[in-house]
Amino acid sequence: MRELFALLEALCAAPGVSGTEDGAAALAAEELARFCRVRCDALGSVIGTREGRGAHLLLDAHLDQIGMVVTGVEDGGFLRVAKCGCMDLRVLAGQEVLVHGSETLFGVIPAQAPHLSEKDEEAPDWDALCVDIGCTRERAQRLIPLGSRVRLRPAVRRLGKTRLTSPALDNRAGVAAVLRCLELLQGEETCPLTVLFSVQEETGGVGARAGGFAVAPEEALVVDVSFAQGVGVSSGEAQGLLGGGTMIGVAPGLDLEISDRLFGLAKEHGIAHQTEIMGGRSGTNADFLQGAGRGIPCGLLSIPLRNMHTGAELAALTDIEATAQLLAAYARERGRLG
Repeated sequence: MRELFALLEALCAAPGVSGTEDGAAALAAEELARFCRVRCDALGSVIGTREGRGAHLLLDAHLDQIGMVVTGVEDGGFLRVAKCGCMDLRVLAGQEVLVHGSETLFGVIPAQAPHLSEKDEEAPDWDALCVDIGCTRERAQRLIPLGSRVRLRPAVRRLGKTRLTSPALDNRAGVAAVLRCLELLQGEETCPLTVLFSVQEETGGVGARAGGFAVAPEEALVVDVSFAQGVGVSSGEAQGLLGGGTMIGVAPGLDLEISDRLFGLAKEHGIAHQTEIMGGRSGTNADFLQGAGRGIPCGLLSIPLRNMHTGAELAALTDIEATAQLLAAYARERGRLG
């Protein structure tokens, strides 16, 4: 498999705004096929299976990323857009984007020059936001059907030796962690594994609902990102320390026995880890998987992420590796227990 940074670079470059995950799904399926038998379900989620002994374990990481959807074309070729997932208006002015119509076009989101702005002027609402693709209205209408997706320009950059930034780390970092886990498990006996790279988590979790129902595992581990501490973010608002290891979730909807086993394995194998406490929903696919079919006991591993849902999401390669190592340790143990 590719070196971890190179894998993330490829995954983050692949298009995959919610509902149009084909590009990301094709790449994820190609990488997954190195380790599993692979198929796609009716919604477009990628599913891989690996035989073993013991309890059937599902590993889930969502493929989709937030973005925008084109709702209209104005005079001058400006595209009107609406959010697709939890896109934050405050960070969009001046951003570079890719518009995926019948062709993929580069665009920018206009920003008012500070010379022309009022001192305390608020950010525009969605009705005022547009994308400039440098086209006439007629050309834009021909190339960009309504409903086309828009995503932030997907550059991946290193920061120092172990950190990287990209708009799509939520949740291509989780996909990379699952693929790295499978690489670690090559040639080893484990419990039966199903991998679900699910679609549409950012818009309601239907990929996890359908996938969990179809696969019907005995338990599941969900891999996603969560909030890391940073400048202007207090420890009360974010529990994750960037570079502090994988975050093991504890919440009402998560199975306490699975969480306890994850803590035990992390300590036994010296895997860097942290605790993430949630008093209600986890905000991940675990919320949907636990109620799928007859019910699926779930555990949650999260990768600390700064600047979530912006063009500068930032993660540490060491945290992604720690997540993969703990996933692999759990699968090995479940295989030994039979």
